[in-house]
Amino acid sequence: MATLLLIAIYLAFISLGLPDSLLGSAWPVMQPEFGQSLDTAGYIFMAIASGTIVSSLASGWLYRRLGTGNVTFASVILTAAALLGYSYSSSLVWLILFAVPLGLGAGAIDSVLNNYVALHYKAHHMSWLHCFWGVGASTGPIIMSHYITAQGSWRAGYFTISILQFSLAFVLLLVLPLWSRVSKISESKAEASNHMEPAVPENGKTRPLSINGVKFALVSFFFYCGAESTVGLWGSSFLVQSKGISAAGAAQWISLYYAGITIGRLITGFITLKVSSKMLIRTGQIIALIGAVILILPLPAFMSLPGLILAGLGLAPIFPCMIHETPIRFGKHHSQSIIGFQMAAAYTGTTFLPPFLGILASHTSIGIFPFLAAAYMIGMLFTSEKINKIMKIRVQQNIAG
Repeated sequence: MATLLLIAIYLAFISLGLPDSLLGSAWPVMQPEFGQSLDTAGYIFMAIASGTIVSSLASGWLYRRLGTGNVTFASVILTAAALLGYSYSSSLVWLILFAVPLGLGAGAIDSVLNNYVALHYKAHHMSWLHCFWGVGASTGPIIMSHYITAQGSWRAGYFTISILQFSLAFVLLLVLPLWSRVSKISESKAEASNHMEPAVPENGKTRPLSINGVKFALVSFFFYCGAESTVGLWGSSFLVQSKGISAAGAAQWISLYYAGITIGRLITGFITLKVSSKMLIRTGQIIALIGAVILILPLPAFMSLPGLILAGLGLAPIFPCMIHETPIRFGKHHSQSIIGFQMAAAYTGTTFLPPFLGILASHTSIGIFPFLAAAYMIGMLFTSEKINKIMKIRVQQNIAG
C-alpha cells in the first residue's frame, strides 16, 4: 500500500518539474508570435511565482480542510488546465491569466507533498523525490524542443504536457483512499518506535512563526533557492563575459551544474541511510561554498567547470534534507504550515535574488556573480548554524526537564 502510494508521489514529482522549464524553452518562439520584448517572459514568470507563493502560504489551511490527497489531486487538475489554456492562448493577457492557476497548483502540491513525505517516509525518499523533480525539469525542454523542431509549434508542447498532467490526475484519483491509510500506519509505527520526537509541544496554541528557529529556517530557504537559481541564471553569462568561454560551451557547463544537483540528490538518497540530514546539510553548504570560491579565484577558465560541478553537488542535499528535518525540528503539528512558509520563502528567493544580481551587474559587471553567489551561500550557512544551536539548546532543556 505504502509502496503503491510512493510510486504515485514519485510520478507527481516528475510532473511537478515538467512545467518549470517550459517557458524558458518556448519563449524564443513565443516572443515573436506575440510581438513582445524579451523581458516580458520575466513578468509571466513573476505571475507564476506570485501564485506559487500564495498557495504555499495557504497550504496549511488547505491541508487541514482537505487533506494531502485531495489537495494534490486538485492541484494537478489546476496545473493541467492552466497548461491546456497556454496551448490555446491568443494574447499576452491570456498567458498572464493562466500563469496564476499554474503557480497556485504548483505551490500547493509542492508544499503538501514535501510535508507528507517528511512525516511518513524516510530521508532517502525525500532526496530521490527531488531528484525525480530534476528528471521532470530536464524532460520538459526535451518535449518542447521536439515539437518546435518537428512542427514549429510551442503550443503542441504545452498541450502534450497538459495531457500528461491530466493522466497523472487520473492516477491520483485512483490512489485517493491510500493517503489516510498510509498516514495511520506510519503514525502507529512512529509511536511504537519513537521514530520522531517533536521538538516543540504538540498543541494548536503555539503559532508556527513564533516557534524558536522557524524564522531562521525561512531565511535559510530564501538564500538556498536564491543561490541555486542565481548560478543557473547568470553562470553562463559569467563564463562568456569574464572567462572567455564560448556561448555553446558555457551552456554545456551550466547543464553539468544542473546534472550535479540531480545526480547529487540520487547519491544523497543512499548516503542518508548512514549519515544524518544535519551533517549532509552542513557538508553540502561547505562544498557549494568551495565551488563558489573557485569561481572567485583568478584561476584558468577551465577551472570554472569543477567550481560549477562542486556548487551543484554541494547544493544537491540541502533542500530535501532541510524539508525532511522540519517535523523533527519544529514538531509534526505545525509541519505543514511551516513547510508552506518555507516553500514561499524559497520561491521568493528564486524570484528576487537573481534579478537583484542582474541589476547590480548592469551597473558594474558580471564579474560580481561569484561574489554574490558566495554571499547567498554564506547567508544560508549562517542561518542553518543558528538553527542547529537552537536545536542543541532545546535538546539540553528537554534532558534537564
